[in-house]
Amino acid sequence: MEAALWYVLTGTRGGTNRVRLLRAMDERPRNANQLADDLDLDYKTVRHHLEVLVDNGVVENSGDDYGAVYLPTDSARHHWDTIEEIMEQVDES
Repeated sequence: MEAALWYVLTGTRGGTNRVRLLRAMDERPRNANQLADDLDLDYKTVRHHLEVLVDNGVVENSGDDYGAVYLPTDSARHHWDTIEEIMEQVDES
């Protein structure tokens, strides 16, 4: 899981936005539209990054419909120290 976190959050161009999404979901679970509004990102961009995070087991959703709420997986919570380390590194760059 740690290798996947480093890759998804720092090894690709979208890492910064994925970190922002994770921070927002850590505050409170939200759906894609709420995340797009709250982070001032395009809805399609948010959906893309959420799909990457879901595919890598970092976040999960409450269902497949439009209003599905996203939140970090139990595995991501278990590795939250690593996520915070990555967030700090992203903030410094």
